[in-house]
Formats: sequence, structure tokens, C-alpha cells
Amino acid sequence: MRHRTLSGFAAILKRVRRRGALALFIASLVAAGCGSTEVHRISAWDTGPPYIPPPEPARGAAPKRVTAASKPAPESGRGAPSDAQVQRELDEAFGTRAGRAIDAAGLSSGGLATIPPAAPSRVAAIINAANSVARKPYVYGGGHGRLAEETFVDSAYDCSGSVSFALAAAGLVDSPMDSSALARFGKPGRGRWVTIYANGGHAFMTVAGLRFDTSGRAPGGSRWQAQSRTVAGFTVRHPTGL
Repeated sequence: MRHRTLSGFAAILKRVRRRGALALFIASLVAAGCGSTEVHRISAWDTGPPYIPPPEPARGAAPKRVTAASKPAPESGRGAPSDAQVQRELDEAFGTRAGRAIDAAGLSSGGLATIPPAAPSRVAAIINAANSVARKPYVYGGGHGRLAEETFVDSAYDCSGSVSFALAAAGLVDSPMDSSALARFGKPGRGRWVTIYANGGHAFMTVAGLRFDTSGRAPGGSRWQAQSRTVAGFTVRHPTGL
């Protein structure tokens, strides 16, 4: 009986010791913060503006100095530059050939004229209209109302009819003109973009450096010609403003 009592007491003492060790372990965790109910928050990381490193100077290059001459000129507020200012700047940058390059029409492999970059809208309209009839066949009276339903549009054109058609596209004439009437058209002398050469029997014109001339047209070819021709016996006129 005494033996059972001692063994039971030993078991109770063992359980008490285990519970004490567990309580001590829990107390140590609480002391370390593991049992705390406080929520730890991580603050947002404000990185600020991104850092962009400055470009490295070229080897052997001296640091650039900002002088009054290198500073951009203030805007004058006077609007767009004039044609003379643009031409002067082009000449200074690229030489005088730059002016001819932007003013001169080109000639495609198909015999049609290309519009130069500096051409005004009316010159572009003349070139486009002339291209549309450049390869039309020649017939006397063509383009002069030969077809009752149209005034300028025709299936074939003579010299003055094709010139009149191109001028009409730019709003420069209201009705087809023969060569004698073209000899009195516009103002005397050569034009900046368009010059008309006419007499009692023939008429042609130059547009942006190219000749638009029925007499220079080979069979099946184009009225546009890069070669010049004699103008002896022709009056020289140009549209106002062109």
C-alpha cells in the first residue's frame, strides 16, 4: 500500500514539473515578444525622384562653355520668317545650290514632273494638272471645248489647250485661251515659278525649271521636257504673283 502511494505521488510530482517547465517556456516567449498581439507595420519606402547620372564627357574633350553667342536667341514674336530669311539661312547652311534644289521640279522616268518642296500651292496645282494631260495625244483645237459637255476636259490637246488646262487648275483662267490670247496673259517678263512663251502660232511654258511644250513631245512621250529651246519670236509673260 505504501509503495503504491509513493509511486502515485511521484507521478503527480512529475506532471507538476512538466507543467512548470511549460509555463516557464511560455513566459520566456512572451518576454521575447512572440506572444505579443501588437501588429508590426513596415513603413512605405519613399525613394524620391530617380537618379539620372550625367553623361560622361568624351575623352580629351574640353568642357563646353556657355557664352552669349551660344545662347538661343529670344523669340521675336514677329511670326513666321519671310521667304528671303529662309532662303538666306538655307544658303548659309547648304550653299546656294540648296535654293535650286527646293525650287526645281524633277522629271520622273515616266515623263511626269515632280513638285519641288518650296512650290506654292498654285504651282503644285499647275504641275498636277499638267501631269494629267502630259501624255495625251495632240490634236488641233483639243482642250478648247471640242467636247460639248466639257470646257477644258478633252481626250487630246493642242499646245495652248494643254497650257490653259494647267493654268485653270490653279484658278488663273476661266476659259481656254489660244496662243494669241496667252501672248497677252498676265504680266510681261519671266515669272518666279511660271513663265509662258506665246505667239500667234504656238505656246508653251516653263514651270519650276521644266518645259511644258507640245512641240517637244515625242510620239507616245510627255509634254514635259528638261531641255530648253529657243524663245526667239515669243512674247514672255507670267501669271501675277508667280
